[in-house]
Amino acid sequence: MSGELSGKVALVAGGTRGASRAIAVELGRAGAQVYVTGRSSRAGKSEVDRPETIEGTVELIEAAGGKGTAVRVDHLDSAEVAALAARIEAEHGRLDLLVDGIWGGDPQLEWGKPVWAHALDKSLRMIRLAIDAHLITSHHLLPLLIRRPGGLVVELTDGTAEYNAAYRKGTALSYYLAKAAAHPLAAGEAAELAEYGCHAVAFTPGWLRSEAMLDIYGVTEENWREATARQPHFAISETPTFAGRTVAALAADPDRGRWSGQTVSSGQLAAVYGIDDVDGSRPDAWRYVVEVQDTGKPADVTGYR
Repeated sequence: MSGELSGKVALVAGGTRGASRAIAVELGRAGAQVYVTGRSSRAGKSEVDRPETIEGTVELIEAAGGKGTAVRVDHLDSAEVAALAARIEAEHGRLDLLVDGIWGGDPQLEWGKPVWAHALDKSLRMIRLAIDAHLITSHHLLPLLIRRPGGLVVELTDGTAEYNAAYRKGTALSYYLAKAAAHPLAAGEAAELAEYGCHAVAFTPGWLRSEAMLDIYGVTEENWREATARQPHFAISETPTFAGRTVAALAADPDRGRWSGQTVSSGQLAAVYGIDDVDGSRPDAWRYVVEVQDTGKPADVTGYR
């Protein structure tokens, strides 16, 4: 795919770690100039309190042969996002691709607590990170995106529209609302962008072997299968690179507008664009979750990767 996005200007908001980091790397590999923003930098950590930084993401982009720029931004701060938009306008005059992976709300989640028992400040913090920050970002950056037809917004979430149609028991109401909000957000953005020839989708990776998830299971990418002894369903997991490759393929598709207003998954896009994970497999986690795990059948990923 190298060079397919040459000359394109991309912003990956919240590109510090996980799927967003991998998307930034793959966009850079494909030739895009990638701005990477987030709160975790070498100048200081965010509340997530992990070691990954936006500068580290840019180093990975450059190692892949791409060009990246790290900008520390709190996307809940309208003035900071406005300054980011002004910088991109001054340096490029437009934006071709906005990937909004802003989150960082996992430390706020109190698993399984009903809304009246869940700490209210933590509930509202998740909502602000998932909705307010995304609206603030769109408000300031979409005026740059609509300057040329073909612009694309990718709103990251967790779960397909089908899966999130029902309440996610065992999480929390605020978490459920935060993740489900991406579906109408992308649909609304798609409707407002349509007259400018631009598009928006919501995107969900599958069960991601992110830096944090590997730490939770005490494994590395090299020995991740050992975690299936503890959690058999982890066999359907995928690397962040898989998500990155599928989003890069979507961005490079001349007919990407066919997806506008929809929620798409890494497994779904991989089937259409012929994308494999780094081990040559093609996991389809959400199809597995809906068709197998929720029926109570034993873990068997045959036919799903």
